[in-house]
Amino acid sequence: MNWIYLMSAIVLEVAGTLSLKLSDGLVKRGPVLLMILMYGLSFFAFSHALKHMEVGTAYAVFAALGTALMASVGMLWFNEPATIVRVVSLILIVLGVVGLNLNSALARN
Repeated sequence: MNWIYLMSAIVLEVAGTLSLKLSDGLVKRGPVLLMILMYGLSFFAFSHALKHMEVGTAYAVFAALGTALMASVGMLWFNEPATIVRVVSLILIVLGVVGLNLNSALARN
């Protein structure tokens, strides 16, 4: 269940960041209210994930996958450049998260 909370927190955080982008500098009220709601729900879900996870691993997954997902959204929806360096960097972020999870699993055994 802790992984469900963590993945939910990541998706909600990305939704909050997307709302922030759509708020036009915090001018548009609807996206601002949605941003506040999404960030609040994200931290609620993240706090539940932390009850049963190592904080270092949980935060690394949260930050890395949130970054990778938001960068992907930027490239797909906002026509941000999808350069080779950017794509390889995103792959390295995901590989780093996999490495941290493997390390945590090995340390428990």
